[in-house]
Amino acid sequence: MIWQTSRFQISLERPRVMGIVNVTPDSFSDGGNYFSAAGNQRTALAHCEQLVCDGADMLDIGGESTRPGAPPVPLDEELARVLPVVRHAVTLGVPVSVDSYKPEVMAAVLDLGADIINDIWALRQPGAAAVVAAHPSCGVCLMHMHREPQTMQAAPMEGDVLPQVLSFLEQAAKELLARGVNARRIVLDPGIGFGKSVAQNFSLLARQQELLAAGYPVLAGWSRKSSLAAVSSNSLASVAKLDIADRMVPSVTAAVLAVERGARVVRVHDVRETVQALKVWAALMA
Repeated sequence: MIWQTSRFQISLERPRVMGIVNVTPDSFSDGGNYFSAAGNQRTALAHCEQLVCDGADMLDIGGESTRPGAPPVPLDEELARVLPVVRHAVTLGVPVSVDSYKPEVMAAVLDLGADIINDIWALRQPGAAAVVAAHPSCGVCLMHMHREPQTMQAAPMEGDVLPQVLSFLEQAAKELLARGVNARRIVLDPGIGFGKSVAQNFSLLARQQELLAAGYPVLAGWSRKSSLAAVSSNSLASVAKLDIADRMVPSVTAAVLAVERGARVVRVHDVRETVQALKVWAALMA
């Protein structure tokens, strides 16, 4: 199984770890850690290097928070945040993904050599699908999101979410195929936390193998999500806090469970710990 991207053909015979680089002041778990309002991205660049040293198979760079209620970021501001980091990241010898739904950002980072477009809107924004289709080989991750970041948790999905998510992702992939995009370029993400309740998120994990019926690799993004805090915290008050350090073990656990249920890529903040855990899992499976 291969994920075709701009510069790399990524073998998914073993699960791959995608390290998160949020160049934002307001991401829910690490907002501001790798962001400088003065435009100095040295901390973000160093973070990219550290994640690769920690064992990240690829990096995912984002310049706009997609936490519930997050406001949109103007195009010029997102470009200013992301482009310097991408320029450096593409020199590190690993595939580089960019988390954006804006076609202008997609085009700009692909011109810099980025390998993958990771879009929470699954290329539904005008012009986005055309940018990906026009590129000869970039990879793309299509994610399911109910509603939009500003409203998705105000009115989550209803009923059994898995068939709804599967149908949406199958249709999104079908539309790309119709544009001439090779199937090997496509990976699907069920969108944990994006307009789903805690129970629905765990239903997607429990039944994740059913998503493989679409015929594409699955990327799972459980890292530091509030659903993990909801089931592992002692009180509602503690769930309301970020408590990011306390979410590391639940996040790694969820990543391993997702891989066990067929995910070929896990998108994580805690790269070193996830890589270690997956080595234990791989030893068991050998």
